[in-house]
Formats: sequence, C-alpha cells, structure tokens
Amino acid sequence: MRKLLVLILLSLLIGCGIYYFLYYKEKEKKKDHLTLFGNVDVRQVDLGFRVFGRVAEMPWQEGDLVTAGTLMATLDKQPYADQVEQAVANVEANKAQLTNAEMILKRREELRVGGGVSQEDYDNSLASFNIYTANRKQVEAALGVATTSLNDTEIYAPNDGTILTRIREPGTIVREADPVYTLSLISPVWIRTFIAEPDLGLIYPGMEAEIYTDTYNGKVYKGHIGFISPVAEFTPKTVETTQLRTDLVYRLRVIADNPDNGLRQGMPVTVRLSLKNHEDKKASE
Repeated sequence: MRKLLVLILLSLLIGCGIYYFLYYKEKEKKKDHLTLFGNVDVRQVDLGFRVFGRVAEMPWQEGDLVTAGTLMATLDKQPYADQVEQAVANVEANKAQLTNAEMILKRREELRVGGGVSQEDYDNSLASFNIYTANRKQVEAALGVATTSLNDTEIYAPNDGTILTRIREPGTIVREADPVYTLSLISPVWIRTFIAEPDLGLIYPGMEAEIYTDTYNGKVYKGHIGFISPVAEFTPKTVETTQLRTDLVYRLRVIADNPDNGLRQGMPVTVRLSLKNHEDKKASE
C-alpha cells in the first residue's frame, strides 16, 4: 500500500513537470515575438492638369510602369501658346512706349530749366513715364502667367509607380484638377495593422519587423515600425485578431524596407515583431 502511494505521488510529480514544461515553457516561447495582422497600404496619386483644355496625348496604359519625370499626358497647347505670344507682344509694346516716354521726359526736363516748357507739360510727361513703368511689371507678370499655363499643359510622373487607372482619353475636355491617371507609387509601401493595448509597451518606433504574405513559400520582407498612433480605437472588423473585437487597439504603420511587386494594395499580410531585440534594448538602457 505504501509503495502504491509512493508511485501515485511520483506519477503526480512527473505529470506536473510535464504540464509545466509543455504549457508554461510554450507560453514563454510565444512571448519571444508578437504576431499582428494587417493589409498593405500603397500611396496613390491622382494626376491632373492645373489648366483646362482638350486632352491631346495619353501614351500610357493601365499596368504600365513609369519612372519619376516621365511625361504622362498633354493638353492642346495652341490656345496657351497664343496667349504667350500675345503677352510677349505686350511686353515689347510696353518697352517701346517706356523708351519713348523716358526720352520725352528728359527733353522736357531740359527745356523746363530754361522756361521752354510749362510745369504742366513736364508733370504730364512724368506721369506717363511712371504709368508705363508700372505697366512694365504688369505685362511681365502676365507673360509669366501665360508661360506657366503653357507649361501646365504637360503632366509628369512625380515618382516611380504603376498606372492603376486610365481615367480619360485623348479628345476629352477636362477642367482644372480633373484626374486623368491614378498612379500607384512603388515606394513607400507600408502595412496598416493594429496592436492590443497590453502589448503597446513592447514596441517602439524603428523596431524591426518581418512581413509575410499568404503566398506559398513567399518572400519574407524586412520592415520597421514607422508610426504608432497616440490615440486608441476599437478593433476594425476587417482585422483578424485573437482578441475580442471590442478591445482597444492602437494603429501601427509598418514600413516595408524592400518592397516589390509581391506587395500589392489591400493584400492581407502577417507582421512578426521579435521581442528579443526589445529585451536587449532594455538591458542596454
């Protein structure tokens, strides 16, 4: 009977040891990292003209890759080229008028000393000279506006990217700011994800991250935390988490350091944050 009791106690001890090893050790192992779920967020740009007119050329199609500075579209330049010529003519006319007014003013100023011209004529000459001087600034500014409008008949890609949408076609009359293309920028690419409030103290800006997609044997992307929201919010319904959806979470922006075509707008991804680096950082501090 005593031997049986000893065997029972020994079995309980062994069972407790196995339970501790399997449960608590596994729980501690899980604390080595945080797993978050989110979606790829790519910045998009709507390209439009700053002036109105008729679309003349749109050489790019949806899906085309373009580099920064690429000519994307043009308007019919003729109306704006005519305005530039008109502004140039006004500048030349003003220049001639100002030169003539200056000559008359100098002549009457010389005659006024000897009494050969009245003060009234001199004052009129001076007033004309001042008017043409002021007009010079006006016509030069008008020329600058006309030149800017002519230059604005062309759109250039602000960054490397992919044509997401071709909204207009050549021949279309567009107003100012009407989009003609939507450009999906290649960089930056970030992940919009959320972290539970109890884990907020485990992360920090610049913390390294690994980004996984659902692609089988897919590439593991390196990244880092670029933004941590200072404001708590309820977990969005589109985010899959192991916590209750009513829990408070904080929005994160995880920036991909080596993005490529494998990360696309809206794609669901998994973000893994290693807590080992966090512990090492705390120890060094």
